[in-house]
Amino acid sequence: MQIGIDIRVLAKGARTGIEEYALNLLDSMVALKPDARYKFFYNAFSKVPLEYPWLKAPNAELREFRLPNRFVFDPFSYFFNFPKIDRLLGGIDVLFSPHFLISALSKTCPRTITFHDLSFWHYPNFFSPRKRWWHLSLGIKNQARAADKIIAVSNSTKQDLVNFWKINPEKIFVIHSGIAENFKPRPQNDPKLEHIKKKYNLPDNFIFYFGTIEPRKNIIALIKAFERCAGQFQNEDLRLVIAGRLGWLFKDIIKTARTSKFKEKIIFTGFIDDVDKPYIYNLAKIFVYPSFFEGFGFPPLEAMASGVPTITSNASSLPEIVGDAGIMIDPYKIDELAAAMEFVLSDAALRRELVRKGLKRTKQFSWEKTARETLRVLTNN
Repeated sequence: MQIGIDIRVLAKGARTGIEEYALNLLDSMVALKPDARYKFFYNAFSKVPLEYPWLKAPNAELREFRLPNRFVFDPFSYFFNFPKIDRLLGGIDVLFSPHFLISALSKTCPRTITFHDLSFWHYPNFFSPRKRWWHLSLGIKNQARAADKIIAVSNSTKQDLVNFWKINPEKIFVIHSGIAENFKPRPQNDPKLEHIKKKYNLPDNFIFYFGTIEPRKNIIALIKAFERCAGQFQNEDLRLVIAGRLGWLFKDIIKTARTSKFKEKIIFTGFIDDVDKPYIYNLAKIFVYPSFFEGFGFPPLEAMASGVPTITSNASSLPEIVGDAGIMIDPYKIDELAAAMEFVLSDAALRRELVRKGLKRTKQFSWEKTARETLRVLTNN
C-alpha cells in the first residue's frame, strides 16, 4: 500500500502541539508497517531542512517542492483543484493530512484529515485578524465535509465537528495522541537537573506553566491566582515560572506580571529547548494549566508523566485526557484556581496521590498506540 502524507506543517520548524503530533506519530507509523510505502509531500518556498530518522527508512520517500503555499499552491488548490498532490507523489492509495491544509486530489484518491480542535470556531477573539483570515481562506468546514475520514484527537473535538458543522459522526474516528517516553520522573540526584536549573535560572520552589503565551491559555488568571496564594507561602519563597514562546496578544499577559506586587517572584523563561522540557517538569513542585480550550492538551499529560501534581481546567478535552489524575477547576473562577493551588501546595499526601494517579493515567497514552490505530483507519483493517 502507498500512503501519501502531507508534512507541510513541519516547514517552519516549530514544535507546537500539531508539529509534535506529526513528528511523533510518523516516527511510530513508519516503523510499525514496513510493508507500506510512505510518500511524504513537503512543499514551501522557504522551509527548514528535515533531519528525522523515519525519513531515511527504506520504505519512506520524500518529495520536496518549492511552491509558495500561501500565494500559489493554496489558491490554485482552492479555486482550480490543481496541482493534485497524489500525482505529484507519483500515485498513492490514500492521502493522510495531519492538519487541515488545502490539498487538491484526484477523485479516486481518498483523504483522511486529523482535526486537533475547533478553537478558532469557539473563540475567534483569541486569534489575530491574519490568523482568522487564514482559517477562513482554507475552507476548513468544506474540507471536513469532503474528507473521506476524519481523525479527531479527542471526543471533545469529535462532538464539536458534529455539533457545529453537522459532520457525519460515522466517518470520525477518535484517536488520542500519545506521549513521548522521555517524559518520566528523574532521580533527584540526576546531574542534568542541576544543569537545567542553572541554564534557565530556575528557583528552588516553583509553580510551573508551560505553553504558548497567549490569551487562550488563561495565563492572566494564573498570575492573579498566584498573587492570592503567594502570601500563604512566603516562608517557602514560592515562585511562578511561565515557560514558552510568545503568541498572539501576549503584551497584556506580560503587563499583568510586570505590574504585580509579586513581580519579582514571576519568571518568564522564554523558549525552552525540546530536550530540556522533561527535566524542567521534574524540577517543578506543581504544574498549573488553566487553559480555556484545548483539543487535546499535551502539557498536562507531559507533567503527569513526569511525576508532577497537576491542576488544569474542567473545559473542552482536558477532563477527558487528565481524568481523575489532576485537580480540575473552572477557568473563569480565579478564586477556585487560587484555592486549588493552595490546597495542593499545602498537602504533601495529596501531592503524592496526584503523582501516583498521574503516572498510572499516562500509561494509557503512547505514540505506538496512536500510530497503530491511525494505520487501521488509513488501511481499512
